[in-house]
Parts: sequence; C-alpha cells; structure tokens
Amino acid sequence: MDQATLHPRSPRIIIVEDDVSLLGALVFALEADGFVVLAYPRAGPLLSAPVHADCMVVDMRLPDMNGLTLISRLREKGVWAPAILTTTNPDERIRRQAEAIGVEIVEKPLITGELRGRIDELIAANSR
Repeated sequence: MDQATLHPRSPRIIIVEDDVSLLGALVFALEADGFVVLAYPRAGPLLSAPVHADCMVVDMRLPDMNGLTLISRLREKGVWAPAILTTTNPDERIRRQAEAIGVEIVEKPLITGELRGRIDELIAANSR
C-alpha cells in the first residue's frame, strides 16, 4: 500500500464570499468535515495567486467583480476545478451564463448539507 492510500489528501476548497460572517461559517463547517479551505473576501487576490483546488465556491455579487466573471477569468488561466456559484434568486441570464461555463448554482440562503453534497458530487465527478 502506498503513502497516498495510507494518507489520502484532503480535498482543497476555495471559497470567495464577501459576507465575512457567512465566509467564517462556511470555512468552519467545511474544515470540520475534513476539507482544506482557502478563503477570499474578494476576487482580486485569488486572480493574482496560484490556484490549486478540487472545487471552488464563489459568490455572485463580490465587491470587485461578479462571480461568473471571476470563474471565467480563472478558466482563462487554466483553472478547471469544478465551481459552484452561490446567489439569491438567479435570473435566467445568470442561469444561462453559469451553464455556458459549466458552473453549478446553489441558491442562498445556503444550507451547509446541500452545499457539502454538491461539493462532494463535483469532486467525485471530476476525479473519474
């Protein structure tokens, strides 16, 4: 049995959310579930950092750009980790844009179990 089998790597999740309370709650819940979580309150710092993630959770309404633009820019940089867009009452335009770039939508208010389930599904599908 090799080291990776004995000590599997915890999935790495990136969260971009400007609501500091929600960001803290998501980090706490996902870390308690065994994920490694990198948290960003704005898009800019993530765009200038090397990105290595198994899944990204991105808010639609960020102070420096919208979440779909952020995900599109990350895709242009070669970041193809599965992504979840969080938003309230997405209209058809947002739904079409998200579908066009292969992004799941989870509506707010967030229910941690639902979000966790979506993250697990995307990581599993991406590792096949």
